[in-house]
Amino acid sequence: MLKVIVLASMGMFSLCVNASAQKVNTDSLKLISKISDDQLKLGKLQNTVEQKTRNKEDGAIVAQASADKNATAANRLSNDPQNKQDAKQADNAAGDARSNARKARKAADQLDKLNKEIDDLQSRIAKEQAELRRYTGPAIVTVMPVIPVQQDSTQHH
Repeated sequence: MLKVIVLASMGMFSLCVNASAQKVNTDSLKLISKISDDQLKLGKLQNTVEQKTRNKEDGAIVAQASADKNATAANRLSNDPQNKQDAKQADNAAGDARSNARKARKAADQLDKLNKEIDDLQSRIAKEQAELRRYTGPAIVTVMPVIPVQQDSTQHH
């Protein structure tokens, strides 16, 4: 009778260990899949940083040129306030300046949003890798290295 109890206990223990090991394996595979997906997204986002930075710089240049043109048109109108042609040019220049300034702000916001997304993804990948190390130990090989976000050299605070 004692043998039966001992064998039954060992059988139950081995079932629990196998179920636990299967759960750990499934969880670690899910984490590996998440990390891989996030690293792919990160790579795609990082590939767009250069273009978004160029868009921001170009937008700022165009907005400044429009503002200068607007100032010139306004100055010309102030010299001859009754000139309808100067008034029309000043109105058009003001509209262009507003429009280009809006586009420049939008490009700057898009770059800021992109950099935030990259930071968030890098943090999430780091957390997922730390959690994965719980299952696999410290000898985990990452699929892609985490690359730091390129700092925006055109940002003025």
